[in-house]
Amino acid sequence: MPPYQDRNERNNRNKNIKKVPKRDPIYVDGRAPRPMYVDYKDLDLLTKLTNRHGRIVSRRKTGCHAASQHAVARAIKRARFMALLPYVGD
Repeated sequence: MPPYQDRNERNNRNKNIKKVPKRDPIYVDGRAPRPMYVDYKDLDLLTKLTNRHGRIVSRRKTGCHAASQHAVARAIKRARFMALLPYVGD
């Protein structure tokens, strides 16, 4: 059996997997809160949206929409300035 057939079978197997879209953690009941605001004192949410090095996690990994990602970044930076979150991780 030629090796290219084995590769084609692998590619067809991967096409059958359905990706589940990530849900925006800021949305409430599937709807965007108006006005879009993330509380900088909500440390449980903000620590989920930062990695162990203290960096802000990207939209691709968190599933945030653009507006909510901007609000999250603003809240994390405010919490860092107020010394509620560290600038660098452990």
